[in-house]
Amino acid sequence: MPDDTDLHALSHQAMLDVPRIRPVLDKIADKWTIMILTVLCPQPARFNEIKRRLDGITHKSLADALKRLERHGLVTRTVIPTTPIGVVYAITPLGHSLRGPFEALCSWALAHERVMADAATAYDRSRT
Repeated sequence: MPDDTDLHALSHQAMLDVPRIRPVLDKIADKWTIMILTVLCPQPARFNEIKRRLDGITHKSLADALKRLERHGLVTRTVIPTTPIGVVYAITPLGHSLRGPFEALCSWALAHERVMADAATAYDRSRT
């Protein structure tokens, strides 16, 4: 685990590289990208299967996100010559390289869900 000096150096470097970092983070840290890539990590899936597993995503939002992920090299789209035609989406090696950071982020979210909810409740109560 990095010590405080290492973390300060990383933070300082990140601040210097914001113009390079921000466009990349904009492409992977939106509302659905992390969840879509998490769904595709174990195995390729068809559009409707992804949509089912991502309760709440609209057809248009999923279609737009998959196009964007394909454009940036994070997923592939393969047309299957069946009747009706099927499409399978799979994660690329580049997309798969995000698995560790995304799993850590998901674990963090689960571990801190209650603390954040309690903080929001306390904040709201203090404002009324």
